[in-house]
This record gives sequence, C-alpha cells and structure tokens, in this order.
Amino acid sequence: MKWTVNQQEIDLSCRGMIMGILNVTPDSFSDGGQFLDTATAVKHALSLEAQGAQIIDIGGESTRPGALAVDEEEELRRVVPVIRALRECSQVLISIDTSKAAVAAQALQAGADIINDVTALTGDPAMMQVARSSQAGIVLMHMQGEPRTMQVSPHYQDVEAEVTRFLADHIQTCVDSGIARERLVVDPGIGFGKTLAHNATLLKNLGNLSALDRPLLIGVSRKSFLGRLTGGEKVEDRFWSGVAVTSLGREKGARIFRVHDPKPHDDALRMTEAILG
Repeated sequence: MKWTVNQQEIDLSCRGMIMGILNVTPDSFSDGGQFLDTATAVKHALSLEAQGAQIIDIGGESTRPGALAVDEEEELRRVVPVIRALRECSQVLISIDTSKAAVAAQALQAGADIINDVTALTGDPAMMQVARSSQAGIVLMHMQGEPRTMQVSPHYQDVEAEVTRFLADHIQTCVDSGIARERLVVDPGIGFGKTLAHNATLLKNLGNLSALDRPLLIGVSRKSFLGRLTGGEKVEDRFWSGVAVTSLGREKGARIFRVHDPKPHDDALRMTEAILG
C-alpha cells in the first residue's frame, strides 16, 4: 500500500494521511469566501498542517452541487499565488484540486505535488499529458455527471459495481498512457452524483475497493448527507458524524481522508490504527 509522489515513496500500509481542505473560492458550501486573499489562505494552510494535515488540497473552483463554472484565468489567479507562497514556507505536500490542465500544470510549476481531479483526468483533453509529463501523485475520483447537475437525479443499477468498474478502467487508462500505477490513488466520490442510499452503500462496502490495489481516499467532511442521516440541519451539526466516518473508513481500508478540521479526524485515525495494530 505505497503511493509515489514526486518520486517520494509514501508507505500507507499502517499509517494513513489527513488531507486538509483549503478552498480559495467565494462559493464553496461551508467555507466559501473565508480564504480569498493569499496571506489568509497561507495562514489557514499552516494551521491545517499544525493540526495534523500532511497534505493541503487547494481548490479555486467549487464543485458543490449546482456550483457555477470558473474560467481558467480566474482559477489560476486564485490558486497559483497561494501554492507559491505556501511552498516558500512549508514542505507539506500540496495538492491542486482542479480539472483544468493549464491550472494543474501551473500549480505543479508553483510547487504542487499532487493533482486531485474530480473528473479522473477526463474533463480536459490535455490533462492526461500534464499528468504523464510530471511525477505528481494523481487522485482519480468517480463522479456521475458534472457538479452543476450531478445531484439532479443520480441513478445506478449497482452503485458499488459501477464505481469500482469506473475506477478500475481509469487506472488502466492511466497505466496504458504511461503513468505508473504507484502514482495513483482512487476516490469513490462520496456525494458526487450519489443519493443518500448510494453514499451509505459505498461507505458500508469500502473494503471491496481494496481489489483495485491502490490507496483509497474518501472525502465526506461537512457534506449534507451526514446531516440527513443524523438530523443535523446546519453545517456545524455534521462535524462529529464526519469524524465517525474517518474511523469507520480506516477500519474498512481507506488511507487518505480529505477534511476541513484535521485535528479530530487525525485523532480518530490514529486511535483506529492503534486498535487495528
């Protein structure tokens, strides 16, 4: 269970990782508008790192349901200065959350280490070449549809089988294109074109994704389905249920956890790992 990022081999066999979320957007669902200027964004990134995040995932375009698209120039304006400034003061792994090839390329030049693409490198025809020509770690995520319409009417015959097949196919596409398998991480895309029942089924059966033989990333932090399951209507009411999913996910084999609040998730992760031995 090893992941190669910029020629660095990360052993995830016994110890998972926390990926801290940094949205430099005005419209993300829980923290939009909070970290728009570079200094504030970098300060928050360093806080996330101090709380236990080993990866900072920086995004300049919201992918919440119904979010409006952002043009390339604006996305670059939002993320590149933050990546460059963070790299100057920290060696934390930096992930660029984008589906645009030009944004990924410039983010890597500015100091990013990982491409986290919600379209699994398919949203931009040039993204595969950017990924292939780098040594970056790659996160391949499943999504049915696209962010603006994905929650309108998601439908599957068998959500687990279809998500697994999608990820397996995209792993193979990457390998056939010259991207080493060891650079790849997979994400089932909880909340991306899935109903409440679909999300619950995927979380219940996370262990079955181990057949893909790649580290598994999950991101459920503050998502609305947590509130629908627990009765919490506000974003802050989804906090502890998300922490619970981190513990459950690690027990079922997930290794990377994308979260807004690293400290409690890191505590839950390390306690679970201690119990697992």
